[in-house]
Amino acid sequence: MSLRYYIFLKDVLVLALTSFGGPQAHVALMFKMLVDKRHYISEKELIELNALCQILPGPTSTQTITALGYKIGGANLAYLTLLVWITPAATIMTLAGLGISYLQQNNISLGFLKFIQPMAVGFVAYAAYMISSKVVNTKLAIGLMVVSAIIGYFYNSPWVYPLLLIGGGVITAFRFKQHPEEMGQKLKIQWANFVLYVAVLVTAAVLGGATSFLPIRLFENFYRNGSLVFGGGQVLIPLMYTEFVDFKKYLSAEEFLSGFAIVQALPGPVFAYCSYIGSLAMRGYGIPGQLLGSFVATVGIFLPGTFLIFFVIRFWDGLKKFRVVRASLEGVSAVSSGMVVSAAIMLYHPIDNTLLNLGLVIATFCLLLFTKIPPPVLILTGLLMGFLFG
Repeated sequence: MSLRYYIFLKDVLVLALTSFGGPQAHVALMFKMLVDKRHYISEKELIELNALCQILPGPTSTQTITALGYKIGGANLAYLTLLVWITPAATIMTLAGLGISYLQQNNISLGFLKFIQPMAVGFVAYAAYMISSKVVNTKLAIGLMVVSAIIGYFYNSPWVYPLLLIGGGVITAFRFKQHPEEMGQKLKIQWANFVLYVAVLVTAAVLGGATSFLPIRLFENFYRNGSLVFGGGQVLIPLMYTEFVDFKKYLSAEEFLSGFAIVQALPGPVFAYCSYIGSLAMRGYGIPGQLLGSFVATVGIFLPGTFLIFFVIRFWDGLKKFRVVRASLEGVSAVSSGMVVSAAIMLYHPIDNTLLNLGLVIATFCLLLFTKIPPPVLILTGLLMGFLFG
């Protein structure tokens, strides 16, 4: 493996340890480090990759950085990129699952996390500004962004997000004549990863329905959710709450919300929250059982999106040569920006609407926009404030 690949993996690890605020904020930080600083790919290429991942189910930022690894060094580098990206957050959330029962049983306050949630909203608001400033450049794109933000806010359903993305892409696809023609070869589609994706989905569903073995049922639950979730980790949270708290009662509402506060304080993929849920779901089997539950949940939630991005990325360069596809990306990107705006507003709702929390959102946004203070410093400051005043 060349020195360039090692440097890239080091940069991915730095992002995994410093990328706070969810998938939209992750992409904004990818622009800073991987495009502006390292020049691995162009700004346009990263925008297109992110737009592609937005229309696929699964963890958007994880798929984006995995696809970037594939473009730079092929399949082997992409696999290593995926492991480096998800391991820190998944490990921490597994440890959180092991520790949360102890904290609850001993009535240890989680008040030290109280300032992190409004700061996370500030990160998402900053991401909304950064991404929209790069991709929303026409009146039509502005209109799509506003409409998608309104619809996404009032109709917070996992099925609304893919419909909005597809609708935005279809609308701007009609403007394909504004894009120059490019000569492209006939598409060569390799179906292996798609067949594997479907085979695992069907097998997991059959085994999950036929067996009472909890690890298999957990894998099926998370693989199914990973196959259906569009729009990133924010969409995952209400689905997880309905299935694992309301329906299956694997954990209490208090434990669920405590875990959500913790994952908001962590860098890396929000989907790592599933490591925490899987751990608590198998707490009756002791520490080995919790580690197994965390592992199957992590693999289950990340595997579908990985299969799909490996399937599509192999013919993506050929596919985007078509003018209709390039034109549709404008709509997909504009709708994605609108979804980030609605996500920022929705994430603020569970937080107490006080002047302090509102001020933390605004202050975080302004510090990110007008200063070069690293995100970890801001988060550590928020944690320190929580320990002192929580």
